[in-house]
Amino acid sequence: MKIKLLPFLFILSLLFACVAEDKTYQPEFHYTVSLDDASNQNFGMTLTVKGMDQDTIVLKLPQWTPGYYQLMDFTSDLSQLKVMDEIGNELKATFNEPNAWTVTETKNKELTITYSIKADRKFVVQSYIDTTHAYIVPTNNFLYIDGYLNQPVTIDVAGMETCGFSDLITGLTKTGDFAWSAPDFDILYDSPLLAGKLDRLPVFEIGGIRHQFGGFMLGDFNREELNSNLEKVVEAATTLMGDIPYGDYHFIAIGPGFGGIEHLNNTTISFDGNKIQTEAEMKDVMSFIAHEYFHHYNVKRIRPYELGPFDYDGINRTAQLWISEGLTVYYEYMLTRIAGITNEDDLISSFEHHINHVENNEGRLKQSLVQSSYNTWEDGPFGVQGKTISYYQKGPLVGLLLDLSLRQATQNQKSLDDVMRYLYQQYYQQEQRGFTDAEFQQVCENIAGTLLTDVFEYVHTTRELDYNQYLQYAGLDLVKTMDRNTGRIQYSIQKLNNVNALQQEILKSWLRE
Repeated sequence: MKIKLLPFLFILSLLFACVAEDKTYQPEFHYTVSLDDASNQNFGMTLTVKGMDQDTIVLKLPQWTPGYYQLMDFTSDLSQLKVMDEIGNELKATFNEPNAWTVTETKNKELTITYSIKADRKFVVQSYIDTTHAYIVPTNNFLYIDGYLNQPVTIDVAGMETCGFSDLITGLTKTGDFAWSAPDFDILYDSPLLAGKLDRLPVFEIGGIRHQFGGFMLGDFNREELNSNLEKVVEAATTLMGDIPYGDYHFIAIGPGFGGIEHLNNTTISFDGNKIQTEAEMKDVMSFIAHEYFHHYNVKRIRPYELGPFDYDGINRTAQLWISEGLTVYYEYMLTRIAGITNEDDLISSFEHHINHVENNEGRLKQSLVQSSYNTWEDGPFGVQGKTISYYQKGPLVGLLLDLSLRQATQNQKSLDDVMRYLYQQYYQQEQRGFTDAEFQQVCENIAGTLLTDVFEYVHTTRELDYNQYLQYAGLDLVKTMDRNTGRIQYSIQKLNNVNALQQEILKSWLRE
């Protein structure tokens, strides 16, 4: 085909112009985190932005951390904010309540944004620094520019040698000695960093994927036993779900304290090995770690529709935390049982504990599970005794009733495990989205082959749980006794004497024998 040269060159020039114009919409974000002011418990933060084509930008600091459903006053930790252009002119930054700064005259300028983060409170969802270690919760430290959460990010950590820090653990992609990258801000905010004189247990591999436990002030405990238990838990979980969705995984122990937060390829946990001196203490710690580990499936990937993409500006409500948290509690017990860390009595005792807590709390008559999930931003994750319930307590109990219902309806051919696998495969792997409340119930009923209206009534109403209706599917019975000292009713689960073949089969499979 013949073409005229001049029109062709004109079209070609337009194409190059479009490409050049597109590039202006791809700003570059680079952070430098300075540890030099560790003695005063401050992080020095520098954000360099290149290629910004907007005349006005809005800098924001997240108001919460996914995994902890409470608003955090991170903005109060930030001070000395300054925005400079490439020739040293300071640009005005106007603070807008509660978490934003408006900056004007930014178009086609290279911006250097500096600020300080005070980090003197030890908590798993807050940054902390002193002369012994630094823990960076990215939502606490890293400002973002509104509208650009989907852009890649690079990070340098400066001052490691000055502080005498020899190691840093994070789930971010390593690009240099103390340099990392993230494909977008969601991954950045999902990847805490721990620096200091850290200690690591030996790497173990499951399915060819590396896993490692490491952290700060691990303490004195049986390291070989804990590492072996971790390997068993990971093996149990990945076998149950049938997939390992990450390239490697870090268990990051941030030191003594309380709490843990889940992430896609790591978890940060408060940890004190000095308190693991008995078999019971080891079981408790492994249950806690199994919970945080299983979260990388349940809530990070198998997630309610409302939990992603995240809105970092404020409250992200969902009525399904009883699934994300309550069923994760259920599976922490199942995974430690499958792994052989706990026995049958431990498994049953775990549910007895929750039954006694729920049944001796008047809040069960005032708040449903979906209300507990939805109102957690006000009530807190553990509720208010006598007024509300906790999805951490009632959630695993409904999970138990649901699991036994599925086993009974399918003659023990299907279970809650099948529900979790289906949700993972259908909504995470295939549709790459979260599921709705109605979809969760529909999946359960499709697998059961029947309606499960009675079970889900326990989710949406304050109807009292009829434990024995479901426990008897597995040849179990809930027994009540009165504590003469306190006047409280105590509940225990016992095996029935006369059971049929199906009850025996369901009990055996549920106990993971």
